[in-house]
Amino acid sequence: MRCTILDASGNVTQTSGEFKKSDLSTRHGLHPRDLRKIDSRIPNLVPTILVRKETFLVVNILHIRALVKADMVVLFDTYGSSDSRLHSVFLYHLEASACGLSLQSASEAHNLRSKGNTLPYEFRALESILLSVLSALEAEMVFIRHLVGGLLSELEDDIDRDKFKRLLHYSRRLTNFHSRAKLVQEAIEEVLEQDEDLAAMFLTDKKNAVPRTPNDHEELEVLLESFGKQVEEIVNEADTMTSNVQSTQEIVELILDSNRNALLALDLKVSIITMGLGAGALAVGAFGMNLPNHLEDHHLAFWTVSAAALGATAVMISMGLRILTKIRRVGLSSAQTSTLSNSSGMLTRFRRKGSKPSETWLS
Repeated sequence: MRCTILDASGNVTQTSGEFKKSDLSTRHGLHPRDLRKIDSRIPNLVPTILVRKETFLVVNILHIRALVKADMVVLFDTYGSSDSRLHSVFLYHLEASACGLSLQSASEAHNLRSKGNTLPYEFRALESILLSVLSALEAEMVFIRHLVGGLLSELEDDIDRDKFKRLLHYSRRLTNFHSRAKLVQEAIEEVLEQDEDLAAMFLTDKKNAVPRTPNDHEELEVLLESFGKQVEEIVNEADTMTSNVQSTQEIVELILDSNRNALLALDLKVSIITMGLGAGALAVGAFGMNLPNHLEDHHLAFWTVSAAALGATAVMISMGLRILTKIRRVGLSSAQTSTLSNSSGMLTRFRRKGSKPSETWLS
């Protein structure tokens, strides 16, 4: 396993050093299950902050996999994935701030060498990890917000297949991001609910044999609650964006259904007109056969047959369109009217039988 080690002064003593798992277990008192949690080659989807009695913390949150002790931080390199860049940026901020490049960088990175910070070493390391995770979530949230917002604006003007496919792709990406942010929030809340674990996270006091009661953890609790609230804001924003995407998908589906119904109605109208023309052509075809019918010499026969054919065509078309209009007007009002009529019919039958409706329904 490749590890980067920072000592008690915040200096990097070894960068991307390769160690055997057995050597790591022996040196730091790690169990094999803890190594599986922080091994970058084993996918761990659930973020965790574990407290061990051997005076160390096992942190596995998004791109950060670290072992935090009272005087040492061991970062396990995540190589071969997109998290490698985030891990490198996190380590760069620790080193840059540790070298005292600028006050702003030091305040943002909460470096391990900061002498003005009264927090213990392990809390400064944990704060740096949580700040890196929060920054990664916020950056991804801004990127997804830009993608989804731009696509929703485009869908207001035009709906096509490519945009709808992009909307489905962004929806899956947003759902994945929401689940990861929610898991980070649950990991922080899980630690906050355990008073004994919070008290055991004071590794410096444990190393110096300073007694601490299980309820004496206000300083750490405030730190975790602060980051928990910020992650909760990201989760709420992701919830809102997910609702907007789902509403847009439903509206697009309604619009497509409406267009499909309009096309079906047009097809029915064409079929009705064709049926009316066929009814008129039936009479015309009958008189068009070369059979004697004693009307060939009548001077009004042509106009009479033509008027009858046109009248039959008009009647068939008007009846078909009227029935189609009646069917298309069926809605909630007609459904409620039919329900009320059925209820009134039931009441009438109950009265004829001489029984009370309430008693019959209860029975």
